[in-house]
Order: sequence, then structure tokens, then C-alpha cells
Amino acid sequence: MNKYLVKLICTIFPNQIVSFAYNQLTNPQVQKLRQHELDILDKSQKETLKFEHFDIQLYTWQGGQEKVLLIHGWEGQAGNFADLIAKLQEKNYTIYAFDAPSHGFSSKGKTSLFEFTSLVSILIKKFQVKKLISHSFGGVATTYALYNNQDLHIDKYVLLTTPDKFAERINDVATQIGITENVKNKLITKLEKETKLDIHKLNVSDFVKSINVAKSLIIHDTNDKIIPIERARNVQKNWKNCTFLEIQETGHFRILRTQSVIDKTIEFLND
Repeated sequence: MNKYLVKLICTIFPNQIVSFAYNQLTNPQVQKLRQHELDILDKSQKETLKFEHFDIQLYTWQGGQEKVLLIHGWEGQAGNFADLIAKLQEKNYTIYAFDAPSHGFSSKGKTSLFEFTSLVSILIKKFQVKKLISHSFGGVATTYALYNNQDLHIDKYVLLTTPDKFAERINDVATQIGITENVKNKLITKLEKETKLDIHKLNVSDFVKSINVAKSLIIHDTNDKIIPIERARNVQKNWKNCTFLEIQETGHFRILRTQSVIDKTIEFLND
């Protein structure tokens, strides 16, 4: 929709635009997988987990005693980790992954960060993992899950890009759609009313100050067009025992398929 037209509609029909923006935040649009990503999923052991009003698709690749859970990003899915899964299999890891609510091969419906977060907590406990790898928004869901569950202790955690403030995500959507400041504030009010949370307190850079992670590594591209690297730098600055690795020429998505990144990730997990 033309942004000038959106601004005009914001003035005339602000509540309708709030509903449209809210739907953008709660109804993920998931891309089709490549054939080799589908092939990797076909080699897994699959099971379905009942969670809230969703049927969650779980995947397991059996290996040795070393276990790792993969947490994809918003509008992502387990198959996005295909190249990393193949390499982890070579290292004899037992690998767990899932499609979040309304993502991938899980059932569809309106969802949110908070359902995603609750599911991550459940799966860390279910699989009894001490090593985690997340991509993008998966870092928000995971750090928030660990923040809300102080009994969870993680040995190693790799974040392949990470956002910081949830308010920044709302600003990104507002800019993308072209909504006015007044409508954006109405959207925040709607979100806070439904979640009973202060949006401005949902910050990864705050969560990481108190979560129980022995060692973490953030890998982020300097030219990431989806999540500016400054957001990841702020997370690392506030996180004790966190290493930061800046890379180039992978962007936001190709980072998952870049061999040097995969090698660094596994080297960190094994160190």
C-alpha cells in the first residue's frame, strides 16, 4: 500500500490501521523451503506437541550425548538451519528443532512473541539441553524465556544475529507500513493491553543481565539490512561472558548458510 495513502487513512480511520499493523505483528508470513532444506527435515524423527491451540512440529536428529536446540526467527522455520544441521550431524550431535506456532509445518493461527517464548521454555526443559543456537527473533524469544525461568542453566549459546528492543521492532513495522506516530502509539497501547506488559521493558539487553548462560557468542553481519548491527552490539555490551563476532557479506539470512559462520558456531560449542 502506498505510504502517502496509509498516512491519509491513519488520519481518517486510525483504528483500522492499528488492526492492520497488529495483524502484521501477529500473523507471520513464512517462505517456502528449498529442496535440500526439505530433505534435511525428512531425515529427522518427527513428533507433534500440543501447545496452547497449536500442533507444534518437532524434529530430532539422533546422534551422540552432546545435545543442541535450534531456535529459528520470526517468519522462519526449522528447515532454515539445514546447512548447520548437516554439519552438526558430522560432529555427532543430537539435534532438536521445531516450527514455532503458525510457522513452518506447525498449525496456523494468530500468535505472538509470548507464545513463542513459552514454547522455547517448554522445549529446553523437555529435551534437557545445555546448548542453544538461535537466529534473529529467536534470540528475543530465547533470552526472554531464560529471563522468565531462572532455573534454566545453559552452558553455551550462539546467537546468529539478534534484535534488542521490542519497541524497535514496532518502529520497524511502523516505518515499513508508513503509519503515523499517533497510530503507532495506539498500536503499542493495544499490545500492552493484550499482553499486560510494558513494551519498553522488553529488551534483550536487559534480559541478558540476569539469565544463566555460562558462555555466549553473537555473530552479526555489519551490513545486516533487517537488524542493524548496533542493536546486537548493545546486547553484547550488557552481557557478561559474551563474545561478539562481526562478519561481512552474509546479510541477515545467508548467515545461516555461510560455511565460515557454521564452523565458528560449532567450534564455540565444542570449545
